Amino acid sequence: MMKIQELADRMGLTIHTIRFYEKEGLLDERHVRRESNNYRNYSEEAVRRLKLIKKFQSIGCSLAELKEALQDHDTNGRTNLQIIDWIHSKKLVIEHKKEEYEQMLVTLNWMLEYRTLLMTDPQRAQEMMKSWQAGSSV
Repeated sequence: MMKIQELADRMGLTIHTIRFYEKEGLLDERHVRRESNNYRNYSEEAVRRLKLIKKFQSIGCSLAELKEALQDHDTNGRTNLQIIDWIHSKKLVIEHKKEEYEQMLVTLNWMLEYRTLLMTDPQRAQEMMKSWQAGSSV
């Protein structure tokens, strides 16, 4: 058993974050016990649970998705095929975001090139702007 500060340090989290997870029901009596003085004591199961939470967060899960995934994990509430479908849908969302980010990078690169050319070759910068306004770039 460990105190909240030890758990926070071990997991690279803040005490506030751990308390938030408790309040949201992501950590329960399997993970934390209250002593008579109301101090929290956390088990090794809490470490495993926080690692799982971090894994789901790393793939972009919202709090609602996280709660659902943990409930499914705890109860074996989904079949393997349902989990595979969920993974596919999550991948599609991430691939869409990736495309959006790639377009953002194209635009930022264009802006950077244009602003740099304004200092080094204003005529070429002007040509870039005309091309952009005509719709043939970015």
